[in-house]
Amino acid sequence: MASAELIKKLEETIENIPDFPIPGIQFKDISPIFLDPKLYEDVIADLVAFSKGKIDAVCGIESRGYLFGIAIAVALEVPFILIRKAGKLPPPIISEKYDLEYGSAIIETREGQIKPGQRVLIHDDLLATGGTTEAAAKLVEKQGAIVSQLSFLIGLQGLKGDEKLKKFGAEIYHILSY
Repeated sequence: MASAELIKKLEETIENIPDFPIPGIQFKDISPIFLDPKLYEDVIADLVAFSKGKIDAVCGIESRGYLFGIAIAVALEVPFILIRKAGKLPPPIISEKYDLEYGSAIIETREGQIKPGQRVLIHDDLLATGGTTEAAAKLVEKQGAIVSQLSFLIGLQGLKGDEKLKKFGAEIYHILSY
């Protein structure tokens, strides 16, 4: 869906940082996007085009999922719902535990903010193994809503996150694939 021009501009802008945060990892630094308001606007327009008319709410995953997710929700005139790390939201909350490479983590959302039957877009900046997004999708489903779409700025294909998320039956979109 993204134009060749947008993809090229993003590839030129996103910085690859080798061996960060640990040796062997090629970190994709998206922060230079925010130095170019026109590029940011183009990214939002592309993500909005993917979801227009198909969703009733946007859930953003802490913290980088907020950077684009809020703007998507505002442009589509739908609610934006925070998905946060454990202990950051006041009760009542709904939580979901998930596994990491070394240990586990918990994400949460406020109970009642996601409505039964809502078609929800879950947005994050990057899709790797899909564990965090899978947990977010389970939070949405626990509240009787439908995971309608999943969007990302970047998808790391070798880590097979798309495969893990197919079980939700949602459209999956990333502007860039590596």
